[in-house]
Amino acid sequence: MMDHLANTEINSQRIAAVESCFGASGQPLALPGRVLLGEGILTKECRKKPKPRIFFLFNDILVYGSIILNKRKYNSQHIIPLEDVTLETLPDTLQMKNRWMIKTSKKSFVVSAASLTERKEWISHLEECIKHLLSKTGREPCREPAAPWIPDKATDICMRCTHTKFSTLTRRHHCRKCGFVVCADCSRQRFLMPRLSPKPLRVCNLCYRQLLAEKKKEAEADRRETEPIPSAMQGYEPSSGDESDKSDDDRAEHWPADSEFYTSQVSWSSFHS
Repeated sequence: MMDHLANTEINSQRIAAVESCFGASGQPLALPGRVLLGEGILTKECRKKPKPRIFFLFNDILVYGSIILNKRKYNSQHIIPLEDVTLETLPDTLQMKNRWMIKTSKKSFVVSAASLTERKEWISHLEECIKHLLSKTGREPCREPAAPWIPDKATDICMRCTHTKFSTLTRRHHCRKCGFVVCADCSRQRFLMPRLSPKPLRVCNLCYRQLLAEKKKEAEADRRETEPIPSAMQGYEPSSGDESDKSDDDRAEHWPADSEFYTSQVSWSSFHS
């Protein structure tokens, strides 16, 4: 069906209508072979509160934006390549039903549909497009999706130290690595995560230590790979009888021991909205 619609006039007109609704603030969406498959309004769980967003499903991208005037004007356009998307169905909450998570390497977020049938249709069409794209490109699904931000109202206290209470003067912050809501004291560090941003991002103290440990481990692995292998005969000197009597344990004392990079003693708190 997608191949059949790709070069039709009706498909070109529908894509042009979407471009017109986003206006100059949006990016051009018409490309050879691109097909607009469907559209609809979903509720997106945002940092402050859930908000309605318009979504457009193409055969290769998912586009969404804020609604200024339905069917006529949208802004804040976001474009997500479908080959970077994985989906996860979520249980209902008191505030939102028919939820699922859209996960990508740069951003993950939760949306909900007006009905269970609508959710099934969205997920079915998304999965079909993703499967088709991955088989076409030979790429693997996203293995390391970004953590979704936990909404501000999910907790009144820092999710790391668990004693700092948020107020008008005590701001909430989000760790870009785990998505937890944390206080300033628990998120003073910045760390460069090129997958998310070219600039260092705010992370909580626990994630900072874990990221440092991972970086140190990777650097050590790279060093070992590039380190030249010494020749067995280079600098060879016959050992004396006294040296040959030393035990392996005695020699091991002079070898650099493998150090444990990081063992967390901080308990992970469970928070439920």
